[in-house]
Amino acid sequence: MDAAIDEASRAASQPAAAGTAEGVSVEAAGTAAPEGINLLDLTPAEAERVLTEFALAEGEPAYRAAQVARRLWKNPAPDFAAMTELPARFRDRLEARFILPRLRLLSRQRSVDGTQKFLFGLPDGQGIETVAIPEVGRLTLCISSQAGCALQCAFCATGRMGFQRNLKPWEIAGQVREMRLVDDPVAVTNIVFMGMGEPLMNWRAVAPALTILNSPDALGIGARHITVSTVGVLPGIVALSERPEQFRLAISIHAPSDELRRQLMPINTRFPLADVIAAARSFDRRVTFEYVMLRDVNDAPEHARRLAELAKECRAFVNLIPLHEGGAMEFRATPPERIVAFARSVRAAGVQVAIRRSRGKDIAAACGQLRVERLGRRPPRRADQDGNVHVER
Repeated sequence: MDAAIDEASRAASQPAAAGTAEGVSVEAAGTAAPEGINLLDLTPAEAERVLTEFALAEGEPAYRAAQVARRLWKNPAPDFAAMTELPARFRDRLEARFILPRLRLLSRQRSVDGTQKFLFGLPDGQGIETVAIPEVGRLTLCISSQAGCALQCAFCATGRMGFQRNLKPWEIAGQVREMRLVDDPVAVTNIVFMGMGEPLMNWRAVAPALTILNSPDALGIGARHITVSTVGVLPGIVALSERPEQFRLAISIHAPSDELRRQLMPINTRFPLADVIAAARSFDRRVTFEYVMLRDVNDAPEHARRLAELAKECRAFVNLIPLHEGGAMEFRATPPERIVAFARSVRAAGVQVAIRRSRGKDIAAACGQLRVERLGRRPPRRADQDGNVHVER
């Protein structure tokens, strides 16, 4: 893992690519992979440019490109054949040149509290989880950025699964696209990168996925309704802060001292707590601290006092999270009354705090549980075996 993180730091100092498909053109399509150009891996501007070139080369008016582009994300079509507003011949030519891949729905579970959990199959047989959480006036979709995770946080089911690979831009944003295509569609208003994986160790794919999620020409979700959650990958926090959009940042703290945090989260050795707090302090938007409550581990009054001190340093909002014991093995959940007392202590120190409602307990809602249940455990890969594990600015 350290080798991968070191590579992340080196890559962070390099200039960013303009997009996932920089230089893609219709002329180059003949040398593309046999399956054609994946339109869903392009940003909206790139996709429309490529489609315009293609339409004109096929003798079609330029507005055909805009018609196709609308069916990628805003009003997604399951395939080119479903774009019946286009001439049949043009649809056939599109299918011969481009692809619109789908995530395969393997399981859809509904909790008694309204939470829904989706298990999606990827083209290579990997699986990822997506959770839809309804609340008053909004619906939050918790999406994955990696298949598995390399960071091995002690209480996390995904971390115990190990790392498989990074997701591609279309596989990240495609989780939202599928919500519009499933039977009984899900109307998503908010996005949190709190599913499987560490998004800031897959920045090359997460960056264009954020553009797709936010763009009014694609999924059109407001930047302030999109939260990227990280354990504290510092180059990625810098990269996110340099985006002009007002994306939100959540940091998984889970312990208010380096000693305890190292026990729970090995990443703390590479990115110590003081450095993470400094990065949060320099982030020019409000930061949320995520704090999973572990009975007799991080839930003592002294922990509350020290957590409040850290939050005050960077004006962070504290979100206390009841543990889903099904994915935590030896850890136990802090009793509700102790969580309430902990929250009162943090609030008394002048810090805004909330207790997240525990959702979906009856549908294996701890991240990674459903994937292991349906697809089994697979030998993990070292993070540095995936050449795309890095942060890039």
